[in-house]
Amino acid sequence: MRWGGDVSLRHWLDKPERPVEEFECLHIFSQIVDIVNIAHSQGIVVNNVRPSCFYMSSFNHVSFIESASGSDSGSDTLEDGLNDNQGLELRDSCSPLLLAISQQQKSAGGSEDFRPVSTNAFSETSCIQSSSACGTRVPLAEDNEEDNDRNVGEGDRKQPPFPMKEVLLMETGWYTSPEEAAGSTSSIESDIYRLGVLLFELFCPVSSREEKSRTMSSLRHRVLPPQLLLRWPKAASFCLWLLHPEPSSRPSVSDVLQSEFLAEPKDKLEEREAAIQLRERIEEQDLLLEFLLLIQQREQEAADKLQNTVSLLCSDIEEVMKHQSVQGNNGNTAAEKGKEDLMTSEFLLMNPSQTDDCLGLGSRKRSRPGCQTQNAEEFDDNLEDAQNSSIMPSQAQGSLLFKNSRLMKNIKKLEAAYLLTRCQPVATIRPLGRSFSRHSPVSSDGRGSVVASERSSISGLQPRAQHVVARQTGWISPFLEGLCKYLSLSKLKVKADVKQGDLLNSSNLVCSLSFDRDGEFFAAAGVNKKIKVFECDAIINKNRDIQYPVVEMASRSKLSSICWNSYIKSQIASSNFEGVVQVWDASRGQVVTEMREHEKRVWSIDFSSVDPTLLASGSDDGSVKLWSINQGVSIGTIKTKANVCCVQFPLDSSRSLAFGSADHRVYYYDLRNSRVPLCTLVGHSKTVSYVKFVDSTTIVSASTDNTLKLWDLSACASRVIDAPLHSFTGHMNVKNFVGLSVADGYIATGSETNEVVIYHKAFPMPALSYKFNTTDPVSGHEMDDTSQFISSVCWRGQSSTLVAANSTGNIKILEMV
Repeated sequence: MRWGGDVSLRHWLDKPERPVEEFECLHIFSQIVDIVNIAHSQGIVVNNVRPSCFYMSSFNHVSFIESASGSDSGSDTLEDGLNDNQGLELRDSCSPLLLAISQQQKSAGGSEDFRPVSTNAFSETSCIQSSSACGTRVPLAEDNEEDNDRNVGEGDRKQPPFPMKEVLLMETGWYTSPEEAAGSTSSIESDIYRLGVLLFELFCPVSSREEKSRTMSSLRHRVLPPQLLLRWPKAASFCLWLLHPEPSSRPSVSDVLQSEFLAEPKDKLEEREAAIQLRERIEEQDLLLEFLLLIQQREQEAADKLQNTVSLLCSDIEEVMKHQSVQGNNGNTAAEKGKEDLMTSEFLLMNPSQTDDCLGLGSRKRSRPGCQTQNAEEFDDNLEDAQNSSIMPSQAQGSLLFKNSRLMKNIKKLEAAYLLTRCQPVATIRPLGRSFSRHSPVSSDGRGSVVASERSSISGLQPRAQHVVARQTGWISPFLEGLCKYLSLSKLKVKADVKQGDLLNSSNLVCSLSFDRDGEFFAAAGVNKKIKVFECDAIINKNRDIQYPVVEMASRSKLSSICWNSYIKSQIASSNFEGVVQVWDASRGQVVTEMREHEKRVWSIDFSSVDPTLLASGSDDGSVKLWSINQGVSIGTIKTKANVCCVQFPLDSSRSLAFGSADHRVYYYDLRNSRVPLCTLVGHSKTVSYVKFVDSTTIVSASTDNTLKLWDLSACASRVIDAPLHSFTGHMNVKNFVGLSVADGYIATGSETNEVVIYHKAFPMPALSYKFNTTDPVSGHEMDDTSQFISSVCWRGQSSTLVAANSTGNIKILEMV
């Protein structure tokens, strides 16, 4: 029980199972003797040498407080005592003893051992609190023993707090000398007797009420417990001397101070305290030394990593220079390729200062393949800092790269992506721009892909020279292509708005978009139970108030997904909220095949690009079904333990399938053995909403955990991959399905901020974004509606054009420029 940060000596004595340490007890006792000696030297009888009149602070320093025995507050309980004594002020001048102690304290230089506090509030409360804490085991007075014994059964379980006056009476009875009990006045010898009782309590702790009562009663007859006589014979003998029934036979306080009982331990106690203080100082110095060594180690590790990075950059710059010289000997592509390599070398020259935790080359810990960069939020995007960097070479400051504000704004993120690429073994690095489409990249305006020149220049190398360069500089091609693609674009431009006739329909959420095999038509489907087919170029070239679909097909249920057959131009598959999979003939606007085997909503469907008769679907019933559209029934089923939210065939095989699940995982199956997954991708923390193949061995997954993740399936050695190549952040997705589409290394996704966000798979941060304007359909004015989100996106083949829709049915055709 504490008061003002200190504890009553009574409470300290009555702590349960208090251990007895000789030095500690003698230290406390000697301080009390010193206080009594001050009083006796002034001819003052203390009278209140009782535990309730002392309190202890840190390091067992004891201070005296004025007696509470004379209080006339009339309080009967702990709560009353606290309330009645609130607000009493210090009264340093009301007691001769306290004045003597104060004067002695000043003459002693303010020693902390003498800290008188004259306040009835403190003394009474300390006494009450301590007694309340041990009230279940301490009798009120000897006269009440029989009454207390009768109530032991219930009292041990729950005892009310002791009344304050009875607590004071209890302690007063123990500390009354024989001559006072006989009616004589209190004297200096009476104080000596009370010191004997206090010394006895210090060395003889008790654990129960009955034992305390018996022990204190026996002490009145000078009978000491056997354990005290056996363990502490000197203390027992000294107690009997102090407790002598004849006052004249008791020692004086000066005799007590000069006795061997106190003098010898006091010297040892001083030595012990000095040793403790010395040990504490040494421990503090050790702590400081350990802290400094830790800082030194961390800074040395950072310096080692920085040195490794600088060495790595120097070697890479040399490799790029050699690459340029090789390109210079290869005819027509030399100039163009040399310019791209110059961009890479400029980028390397601009970034010798930073390092990343994934870089382990030359350090104590080597990084494993697939180590992740930090999230985009952890990097400093301050363009001004980058432009004012003191380490920027003067030749770089005038370069094309330095003038690119988008690059400079994201220089740290690009640097982290470069280090991630470099920390991968060369054997695992594949060119990121490998074309996987059967058709040549075509944009909406008939031009080639934005990186067609780059691929043509790489393919123009002589086979032998290309092999040598790839072996020596395997990291350059993937990073260079990503860098060129990132810098070649500046924004997403709106090419057309699809203004539908049912714009005012309250249920117009577009759940899925899909282009046909030639990129000529795209279809949209959603909760309005309709599949609408639009001609893309007609919408782009004709600016009309309302665009009507060339074909509109009605379903009996809300549609969740659609997919165009990659071979049969007019064939579209759809899935709905009732678990039905349908195949439509868009040229006739009719259902060709209807399959009803799923028990719950089907979230996703996908046609195989290799086998146009093979269709896969994933459902809330925890199953993936494979369908033959010629037979109209399922030809295989994969059962899972959670809802299946997305399915996807690889682009070059019909024997494999990937799907995402509500259990936060992506599963990759070899359909020739569908009992167990060939590989499981673990890393998302919430439902996986989409999976898309980037190429035959690379897959990207989307989740409502706010991330996209890029996975390398070729790195699966133990049927589990738990480290993605990249984790893309920068969009918001915590609740809804927002769409996912890939094309030529670019990854398009929606966001719950009503934005379309574009990533390149080489870098973890967004390359481009476009926010849909929220317009009131009646007034045409822009308004703030945070409930709207992008619900679906789809690339137009391998071009730079995509179509995107949001939750209100607003559809836009966008192009990267």
